[in-house]
Amino acid sequence: MNRIFINFIILFFLLINQSISEENIMILKLKDGDVKIELFEDKAPNHVKRIKELANTGKYDNVVFHRVIDGFMAQTGDVKFGNSSSSDFNLSMAGMGGSDLPNLEQEFSSLPHDRGTLSMARSSDPNSANSQFFICFKPAPFLDRQYTVFGKVVSGMEFVDKIKRGDENNNGAVTDPDKIISFKSL
Repeated sequence: MNRIFINFIILFFLLINQSISEENIMILKLKDGDVKIELFEDKAPNHVKRIKELANTGKYDNVVFHRVIDGFMAQTGDVKFGNSSSSDFNLSMAGMGGSDLPNLEQEFSSLPHDRGTLSMARSSDPNSANSQFFICFKPAPFLDRQYTVFGKVVSGMEFVDKIKRGDENNNGAVTDPDKIISFKSL
């Protein structure tokens, strides 16, 4: 009887841990394939909450990668000016907008900006992150503890690597940019 009870408890905790981990997994659909992303709710709870809220309400769908610098990062997430299916879409202003939600207080941590890291974009004000984020192509340690890391690519980085690059002479601005097809929780 005790053995059955112990097995039940172990199974219960395994199922709980699986559902907890799955609630922090998201799928970013790109033109070349799906990117599986793990969110770090324990390190950046408010940023993760914001990303989930915007993603699961479809705000990131059709948003372009407006700034992509080879060997550095791909930036997206301007839900105001960067949504290619919106009447507000304006590629020349993409990167200047955000959501209708208030800006977020920084949640800097010791997590490094490694290849595949997702981090929030912001202005010079550390508490100005809103909806824009970037994915690092390579480690960028000069960003550590200065931008909020909220997630990491766990599979599909080869599809991120295929995002169209921008003009090196124009701060990575992209003409005819790739876009997010969809971004949703698992």
